[in-house]
Amino acid sequence: MPFLSHISLPALSGSYLQNISSLKNGLQLRLRSNVTFFVGENGSGKSTLLEGIAEQCGFSLRGGNRNHNLNTGHLFEGYESPLARLVQLGWTPRRVNNGFFMRAESFFNFASYIDELAIDNRRIYEAYGGRSLHEQSHGESFLALFQNQFEAGIYILDEPEAALSPARILAFMSVIHQLDRSGRAQFIIATHSPMLICYPGAAIYQFEEGGISETNYENTEHYVLTKSFLDNPALYLRHLLDE
Repeated sequence: MPFLSHISLPALSGSYLQNISSLKNGLQLRLRSNVTFFVGENGSGKSTLLEGIAEQCGFSLRGGNRNHNLNTGHLFEGYESPLARLVQLGWTPRRVNNGFFMRAESFFNFASYIDELAIDNRRIYEAYGGRSLHEQSHGESFLALFQNQFEAGIYILDEPEAALSPARILAFMSVIHQLDRSGRAQFIIATHSPMLICYPGAAIYQFEEGGISETNYENTEHYVLTKSFLDNPALYLRHLLDE
């Protein structure tokens, strides 16, 4: 049973948000799984909705948990989700405050923030694999975060596969499975990875011009296009590269 069970949004008007076709008419999402994926093209509204959910949960929009106050200060002052005041969350049986928000595009800034905190207290690295995230490869640092920071709560992740090789995506799926099976964690993940969205029992929501609808793995463009390409790459390359 997911902690966050319902996400609602009224029809949008009077701002640039009304130009996001998948969200402009509002939404009512009932979350039935501890693992939920948002899929769709860039600009389809996945990250915008994730940000609104994260801010409603009290997480830093630059990455982190409720203790990482990254929405203030010289680097992040004034950074907030325009959707946060509109999105409404329903919890079962009660609101969960533990968790983490991570966005791949700002992970460098988050790692730098952890280094700043470690100047006064190096023990903070114990929660991130024992050393600076900057001293690890991008993939290593992502996995160090997942394996050491994720314990219980709600985890909202924006394209976590960006720094992960296929083998590390599988390792990440193992982390998800351990926490999912324990019943102590819920994941909401925006992704383009055809590997990640095949996680068993996950709910997949497609962001399109007509709105947001639940779909299955085999009907996503991620699966259809990737499978078609891998089945016959020469056909695609001939079409793309043959002048």
